[in-house]
Amino acid sequence: VQEAQTKWPELKKEYEDIELHLIGPLQSNKTAEAVALFDVIHTVDRDKIAKTIADEMEKQGRKLRLFVQVNTGSEPQKAGIEPDETVSFVKRCQEDYSLEIEGLMCIPPINENPGPHFALLRKLAGQLGLSCLSMGMSSDFETAIELGATHVRIGSAIFGVRDYG
Repeated sequence: VQEAQTKWPELKKEYEDIELHLIGPLQSNKTAEAVALFDVIHTVDRDKIAKTIADEMEKQGRKLRLFVQVNTGSEPQKAGIEPDETVSFVKRCQEDYSLEIEGLMCIPPINENPGPHFALLRKLAGQLGLSCLSMGMSSDFETAIELGATHVRIGSAIFGVRDYG
């Protein structure tokens, strides 16, 4: 969110039709800024964030496109809703928070075949009648596309590996 705050306003002036997608974790204390800056958030992953996004969208008069992050590998170190809780969480987002969920997002475990994870995400989206799947990164986007991805995240394949140090 912080990096987007410094770079995005100038880009938006020059390229009015471009959309900004948040694909990283969202902290609840950054929700107001995220709702103001981004057009799409791919990481709705808990009730607190869902409610805070809903409140901020109403306050700011904005309507964002939203994806629920699913932890398809049930990895304790990763964010996301457990697969068996996805249907009830999405329905809660829709009914309790009046959010329009556009799709689901996942990041499979790094040392596993991503195919079964992408297939699981597609199955869950089908159960919910959601048409968008945000899955696949630089190392596995081809498999993701084969399994129905509508959004892929291929930053390092285009821009190179980032140095965060």
